[in-house]
Amino acid sequence: MHRFFAPDLATTLTLPEEESRHCVRVLRLVEGDEIEVIDGAGTLYRCRIAMAHAKHCGIEILSQKDCPPHWGSKIMVAVAPTKNLDRIEWMAEKCTEMGIDRITPLLCRHSERKVLKTERLHKILVAAMKQSLKAQLPQLDELTPIGDLIDEYSDAQRFIAYCDESLPRNERRSLAQVYDPSHDAMVMIGPEGDFDPTEVEAALNAGFVPVTLGDSRLRTETAALMAVAMMHTLKMNK
Repeated sequence: MHRFFAPDLATTLTLPEEESRHCVRVLRLVEGDEIEVIDGAGTLYRCRIAMAHAKHCGIEILSQKDCPPHWGSKIMVAVAPTKNLDRIEWMAEKCTEMGIDRITPLLCRHSERKVLKTERLHKILVAAMKQSLKAQLPQLDELTPIGDLIDEYSDAQRFIAYCDESLPRNERRSLAQVYDPSHDAMVMIGPEGDFDPTEVEAALNAGFVPVTLGDSRLRTETAALMAVAMMHTLKMNK
């Protein structure tokens, strides 16, 4: 069954214009056809098309059910966007397919990308949510200075992954060793030039736990994906 995204469906009973166009013009669905609609907040609706209009497709709700994230406690990643935007878009798509609650683009001292428009990223998250049959859209933040982020997530496990060889590697443990799958967690991943030592110090002073994601040097987007995959694996095995 075809699935669509309508965050305000319960009040408007209408698909957004882009979804309406895809439904009526592209898929050529007609009045009486049944579809699924998700609101991005965890609700799945089984619906019938009441008015097949290409700009505001009218919907009749037949039933609904709550579809909370299957992974339980929250998974959150703060990651410095790469200079090549395609790479960070790929990372966001794959994290959403696996399951993630929040993505925070991070502005660091060594960031190569200091401006980020999130409109396209939002569309990618929506498409990945629908494709992977989820009903919960990850929260996508605007580009956030690292100093602002360090003061957040006080109720969650907080980890910082870095690879600067001048920093004490023996003080870092594997994320798999310190992550508790039953609690919310956030992992902070630095830019391609890594975190500045002062940023690492500030994070550690704020209670972040230094971690490593293995012995390989990973690209920024690969590190973020590795962290999310590792947390999901530990949740499945707990």
